[in-house]
Amino acid sequence: MTQIFEKITRSVVPSLDKVLGKPFAVLDDGFVRVVDYLGSDASIVQAARVSYGKGTKKISQDRQLIRYLIRHRHTTPFEMCEIKLHLRVPMDIWRQWIRHRTANVNEYSTRYSEAIDSSHRTEQSAWRTQSPHNRQGSGEYLSPAIGRRLSRRESELLNLTGAVYAERLLAGVAREQARKDLPLSTYTEAYWKMDLHNLMHFLELRMDPSAQLEIRQYAAVIGREIVRRWCPLTWEAFEDYSLDALTLSAKEVAIITAVAHGKRKEAVQLAVKHEYVMEKHGEIKPPLEGKELEEKLERMELPIPWAMK
Repeated sequence: MTQIFEKITRSVVPSLDKVLGKPFAVLDDGFVRVVDYLGSDASIVQAARVSYGKGTKKISQDRQLIRYLIRHRHTTPFEMCEIKLHLRVPMDIWRQWIRHRTANVNEYSTRYSEAIDSSHRTEQSAWRTQSPHNRQGSGEYLSPAIGRRLSRRESELLNLTGAVYAERLLAGVAREQARKDLPLSTYTEAYWKMDLHNLMHFLELRMDPSAQLEIRQYAAVIGREIVRRWCPLTWEAFEDYSLDALTLSAKEVAIITAVAHGKRKEAVQLAVKHEYVMEKHGEIKPPLEGKELEEKLERMELPIPWAMK
């Protein structure tokens, strides 16, 4: 039996190698930097072609294959690429980050070492109100006067907790106990390794406008400064089919079709039937799903039928 083996070489991506080890600044004292990586766009294509033999060879065909894989959710080939990042991130953001359990993680230990002497401080203009529509999201920015007071109080608190922590260490308190009152704004560091398939899932969730602003800033750096350099064909397809795409349910398609054909009454009837809007005291109001449909209609530059007079 004859076996044919391809020549095995490590993927080298010059555009990513140029920033290998370079810290990309995030927030006031955070960063993301690439420690190591495995694979490239070519690795994804190579893995996909195992399924059906020799396959295509041109870059244009590679691009079409990658777009096909993402479009049809064939995720396994993207697992052939891995990347290891070194992060410095505030602990409150890290709590959200670590919920993505598909990574290999090694975090800085405040049992073995003294806590990092840095905390994320909020600019006077960056304090946000609670969103009236999203229980876990932000709304508008607070006034400069309130922001100045809040930032001043934040500085007082961080200076106090830092001094208390240092006092405990000086008194000989064990590091594992001395740390217990450190605020969540304290920076931590970690090595974080993940395959490209799961990394794209992370980015899709954390670059979404509904994600917390601070973690969006980290995700944007990872996506636009790192993944875009590492796997440009994949990044292009990911932007098209995930980041900038709209997902429509079958019910939404029916409502939007009626709107597109100028059938306002039918669209409203469908929206009421499927509970995208609710009638209360003669008024039509959309719940959360209905508000999301309104955003989709606005993006497609279509009228919102229940808002028309």
